[in-house]
Amino acid sequence: MSIEIRDTEGRGAVLEVAPGASEGPDQVALLIEGPSAHASWSCTPAAARELAAALVRAATEAEHARSAEPVTVKARELLRGDVRDGDRLMTVEAVRTDGQNVQVTWTSGSGRSWSQMYAAEADIRLRRRLRPGG
Repeated sequence: MSIEIRDTEGRGAVLEVAPGASEGPDQVALLIEGPSAHASWSCTPAAARELAAALVRAATEAEHARSAEPVTVKARELLRGDVRDGDRLMTVEAVRTDGQNVQVTWTSGSGRSWSQMYAAEADIRLRRRLRPGG
């Protein structure tokens, strides 16, 4: 499979993906060629699937990003995937309601996770609101 890709300045490159590689048939070969760059490598089918899943997640995040003003929701209304407004990227990983309190597990852009307790009625300012079903 061959896909033409372009960067934000309109420079193009070609991404080629093929089953099998010189290292053996149980590999996936990847090749990126452009006017000023060339990269090639191979990986297992499982790693190729992880790469594809990561690209899908990044594409979904980019499509859902909004330039509009942040939104404020109650802690009890947080959904997995909501992104906290602030200097650092913080994404909701899990939400657990316990009576009048909500335990939110956050994940940073660097992959660190932690949990915080909030009153269910606490206002949380979000940079991006997850769209249910999206």
